[in-house]
Amino acid sequence: MKFKNSAGIFLTFAVLFGFWVVLSGHLDVIKLSMGIICSILVALYSHDLLFKDTGSKGRIGRTRIFLRFIAYIFWLLIQIFIANIDVARRVLDPRMPISPEIIKFKSELKSDLALTTLATSITLTPGTLTIDIIDGYFYIHCLSIESGEQLLKGDFERHMEHVFGEEVR
Repeated sequence: MKFKNSAGIFLTFAVLFGFWVVLSGHLDVIKLSMGIICSILVALYSHDLLFKDTGSKGRIGRTRIFLRFIAYIFWLLIQIFIANIDVARRVLDPRMPISPEIIKFKSELKSDLALTTLATSITLTPGTLTIDIIDGYFYIHCLSIESGEQLLKGDFERHMEHVFGEEVR
């Protein structure tokens, strides 16, 4: 078996092993060894899911995508925090309306990874849930009209465009 995309394999390993260490919370030799072995095996067989081999044709490099994604995670955490406050206020304050609705919007993102990351980010944000993606159309359940309007502004999609180097507008 020949692996051409060694940078993709290494980056996938780094991400997986990083998550292993953070989530396990154990730093003894046996658990770290198991984490290394599992991360290597998964990285060898699934590295192309995270980092496709674009050669020199890619618009931006893998490292730049990785760094932009790390910055995006911090932005996403802020959005999750803000949405948590909004949902808590709506649940606790009877004057705040809960007006569930399903919104539909068209995304111009091209890569499957960008579309999946966008869908997952929307679902991680309290008060919104990605129901389906059909031919680039997102169907999102929102707890309130305001959260739906916020999604339609396109902040999440613009961040995905920046992370993955896609120019869609």
